[in-house]
Amino acid sequence: MTNLKIFHHFGNYILWLRQIFKWPENHRMYYNETIRVAMDIGIGSLPIVFLISVFIGAVTAVQFSYQLGGQLIPKYYIGYIVRDMTIIELAPTITCLVLAGKVGSHMAAELGGMRQKEHIDAMEIMGVNTSSYLVLPKIVAAVVMIPILVTVAGFVSMIGGYLASVPTGVLSGAEFIRGLRSFFVPYNVFIMYVKAVVFAYILTNISVYQGYFVKGGSIELGEASTRAVVYSNILILLADYIIALVLTA
Repeated sequence: MTNLKIFHHFGNYILWLRQIFKWPENHRMYYNETIRVAMDIGIGSLPIVFLISVFIGAVTAVQFSYQLGGQLIPKYYIGYIVRDMTIIELAPTITCLVLAGKVGSHMAAELGGMRQKEHIDAMEIMGVNTSSYLVLPKIVAAVVMIPILVTVAGFVSMIGGYLASVPTGVLSGAEFIRGLRSFFVPYNVFIMYVKAVVFAYILTNISVYQGYFVKGGSIELGEASTRAVVYSNILILLADYIIALVLTA
């Protein structure tokens, strides 16, 4: 039965995509909704992204410094490892996992509440393509804003690594900067943005699907929000593995 449900939801989602990506009836209305969602995702998520990124960089620097203890590897490698770990993995993956909990659950709850209060039904009676109007702006806003948040996370994470290693005397500021500038591969930045875009699309689509098709009362809405976060995180980690295989093979 579980396998049949998976195929049912997957098929339903594929058919639903045809409604989502239809040409907008009112471009200005879609534009305003996209800007609203983009501001909500971008400005609303900056504090948590800042906080998490600082500690990601700090912990990476401290742990790698511990691993270097007593070895002949130069200390400036701490900056090098913080940079590459941040760009390739930590900034896109950890940021999107957190945003799946914050942004994804909010989208699922918003659409689920509209479904339960029959706002979606009322809009459809008025001739509005709710699948497109309520979902497409969220997808566009997420695919644009989340890579920007990942970029911010990358920079802040490196600052966190600096604050955790230089003021504490682990290495000098010049050594840390030397590490940041050593062995830089621009292709790693491309990998980061590919992950950011794919993860943004995944967490948005899973969340809006769970909210749009919710049935029942408040308990079911809570379960839908939980499923949105859990399924998004699982698929993000799976996509992370696949992208790593494809782009680093």
